[in-house]
Amino acid sequence: MIEPTLNYVLCPGPGATAVPAGQDPAAARPVTGPQHRMAYWEWNATGNPAHPHVIVCVHGLSRQGRDFDVLARELSQHARVICPDVVGRGQSDWLADPMGYQIPQYGADMLALLAQLHQQAPITTLDWVGTSMGGLIGMGVIGQPGLPLPVPVRRLVLNDVGPVIQWLAIQRIGQYLGFAARFESLQQAADATWAVSTSFGPHTPAQWLELSRAMVRSLPNEDGKGGLTLHYDPAIAVPFRAMTQEAAAAGEAFLWQLYDQITARTLLLRGADSDLLSHETAQAMAERGPRAQLVEFAGVGHAPTLVAADQVAAVAGFLLAESVLSEEGASTA
Repeated sequence: MIEPTLNYVLCPGPGATAVPAGQDPAAARPVTGPQHRMAYWEWNATGNPAHPHVIVCVHGLSRQGRDFDVLARELSQHARVICPDVVGRGQSDWLADPMGYQIPQYGADMLALLAQLHQQAPITTLDWVGTSMGGLIGMGVIGQPGLPLPVPVRRLVLNDVGPVIQWLAIQRIGQYLGFAARFESLQQAADATWAVSTSFGPHTPAQWLELSRAMVRSLPNEDGKGGLTLHYDPAIAVPFRAMTQEAAAAGEAFLWQLYDQITARTLLLRGADSDLLSHETAQAMAERGPRAQLVEFAGVGHAPTLVAADQVAAVAGFLLAESVLSEEGASTA
């Protein structure tokens, strides 16, 4: 079975001492200077390491790039699939200033990533899949004309996110984001994270355990306790908790402006029970700007994990339909 390779890109903004997932903090890499490293996972089963079609998949607020393993294995048969660990998560560095954990910094990091990928091998087709926060980052990168993208984004998948974010969902997420936790085992961690993630919809125990592997890192064993904790910098919660309902409402107009300026063909996924993206907002997104094609998944809230077969098929069909037809035509010529 294909596995991804782990890579890094230098991004603007000073980092703190990094504690990579699965490593003892005593072995952390000290970070100094004006830059930090962002990790990214690359999947490529095309047989061409310089394949010109790149699909970037960006995860949600407290997640990391391995969330996309199931989808990436499917897409990587036809494209280079790039799944970054947004700074402060997974294998990426942590930031020196917690207030940097916001969309402008994340967007700048993605531009650095795309520039590096394009330098490695020219990109001719660029697509974006963004879950929750990853969708907001995508809107910020794609909806601002004049940003230095290698090529315009051709197709955009927004997974359960839009310009209007329900305040009750922000409050729900704030109840668990950034609080220290210690687990004796991966299974205990999976059970604990499931308790606050049931809105993701039905998963088998095996599916959820696999989604949980990259969600933890090892704690030092100096006190004889060891164990595991969540992978991310707890400080990602600092700017999140500083947000007010008034500020969130004020930002909606700007987000709508970004959305209306998107020219990429857009697919909007929504959990039918989502408390973050309302059905009314989703309908509005289907009627303005790029006029997103809306697909809703019954029995799922915020956010679809893109593990279930119907969810993977919706994304793959949207992104790869033309590529698959082209490849099939070439193979029969």
